[in-house]
Amino acid sequence: MKKSFFTREVKVGIMVVIAIFVLYFGLNFLKGMDIFSSVSSYYATYENIDGLVPSSPVLIKGYKVGQVEEIKYDFTKQTAFVVRISVSKDIDIPKGAKIELFDNGLMGGKAVQIVYAPLVAGQLLYQSGDTVESQVGSGLMAKVGGDLMPKIQSIAEQADSLLRSLRTVMDGKELKNSLASIETTTSNLSSTSVQLNKLMGNDVPKIVKDVHVVTSDLKQISGNLSKIDFAATFASINHTIANLNMTTDKLNSSDGTVGLLLNDKKLYNNLTSTAESADKLLVDLKQNPKRYVHFSLFASKQK
Repeated sequence: MKKSFFTREVKVGIMVVIAIFVLYFGLNFLKGMDIFSSVSSYYATYENIDGLVPSSPVLIKGYKVGQVEEIKYDFTKQTAFVVRISVSKDIDIPKGAKIELFDNGLMGGKAVQIVYAPLVAGQLLYQSGDTVESQVGSGLMAKVGGDLMPKIQSIAEQADSLLRSLRTVMDGKELKNSLASIETTTSNLSSTSVQLNKLMGNDVPKIVKDVHVVTSDLKQISGNLSKIDFAATFASINHTIANLNMTTDKLNSSDGTVGLLLNDKKLYNNLTSTAESADKLLVDLKQNPKRYVHFSLFASKQK
């Protein structure tokens, strides 16, 4: 019986090779490497890389064109670090360009960027494997600090002036007097609140009760008023007024006795004269009573 070539050992070996292949290319893919395109490698040397690590991006004007592949170091040399970068094959780096180490973000991450002037026809280019001139760019925080420090200093001076003004106000008598007045007002408000609570708890229910009583009385009066025959009442009033008008007319006329007494001037004069004569008679009677009254137990001979 012919033995099959794909034995269990062969299958396991093939699976291991495939797994290693997938792992290698998967890690490179995760690092951002394009495993299906060719790249060119360049070198740069630095005294200090400030935390640059392999797989850090390589940028041109903010656009990623490659990554840091390897970092070698030899601390016996002044420029201890040799950095190898890979750049897409279609990127040409002209002579005079520089590989700059710079801050890639506020958190201090490092990256590499290629800095060069626009290409000119016939300009010499670096070849893959060449060492390109390097430089270290000013950090992002340094740039931000350089731009913001004058403004921050101005703000700090203004804040200091404001604090001094606030301290002057806090130490002044005016603020203390104001605080004392506020405290007094708060105390008065508290006392007023207590009195108001007492009023609401004691007096207001009594007032409401009295209002209810008054309302009930008004309701009863209103009910009684609704029962009154206003038409008959007004008719009686009109009749009374008519009688008063008639009486007034009779008093003003000279037909009746009362009218004659009130309106006859001659009768008034006679009554006045009679009253005067009666008054004179009474006076004379008081002065000469014997002239009008005779009283004696014995008959008088005198007349």
